[in-house]
Amino acid sequence: MVANEILNRKGARKAQDIPNDVLLLLNKGEIETVNLTEWLTINQIELISNTFSNVGLTKHIDKLKEGLNQLKKTSTMSSIKFVGETLYSICSKNGTLSSVIDKLSNHKSDTLRCYATYLISLNSQLNIEEKLNASLNLITDKHFGVREIVWMALRPEIEKELNKSIRILSLWTSNSDENVRRFTTEVIRPRGVWCKHIESLKEKPEQALPILEKLKSDKSKYVQNSVGNWLNDASKTKPEFIIELCQKWKVDCQTKATEKIIKRALRTIEK
Repeated sequence: MVANEILNRKGARKAQDIPNDVLLLLNKGEIETVNLTEWLTINQIELISNTFSNVGLTKHIDKLKEGLNQLKKTSTMSSIKFVGETLYSICSKNGTLSSVIDKLSNHKSDTLRCYATYLISLNSQLNIEEKLNASLNLITDKHFGVREIVWMALRPEIEKELNKSIRILSLWTSNSDENVRRFTTEVIRPRGVWCKHIESLKEKPEQALPILEKLKSDKSKYVQNSVGNWLNDASKTKPEFIIELCQKWKVDCQTKATEKIIKRALRTIEK
């Protein structure tokens, strides 16, 4: 049983300051990370060695470890993507996809839950609406890392069917969970962070209005920041559109939430 002082820790600011007992438990998959420092410090080779036998993936451990060792870029995100993609290739062929997704999605380790995002997003048997619905528990995950990886995993699939995806996501803007509402804008940011740009939205940001209009006065700061960042992304290619939209919102929706979104949206233009 893990001590409460470990479960309730704030997390070290520097990797070298993470206590050895905490790092050991993290790499055993027995606890989840509590901040970015810990998340970036996970040794995924050790984690896989320690956990994959318990999720029915024993025979694939060596292949995954070898692949991770050969990666040119060994960042946390590139490693998660590699493991997720490799697992999908394996599990989609041997008929274990559903069971592995279930085990990974519900694991204590947030990194293992991150792997599950790719198994869902790459599933060729699902259409985009089914992929989104199947990912909902990961989109609402309490862990920041899982919430970031799930939109990265789904973003290429959404771009392939952008119009349909926007129609679906516009309905999600009324969801009571702020994580779901935030996902609707974060996953389709024109420029985004650590990801390929969506050229169609850079050139025609008005396509996202069915989502943006519904969130222009959202009460959640988490959502406000995402909407503001979305608009700031678009302002770098279509400043006139963003200026006009913000002017319209100032008149139509005179709330503090909208004011904060507009301020964030115009930060590049006003430099």
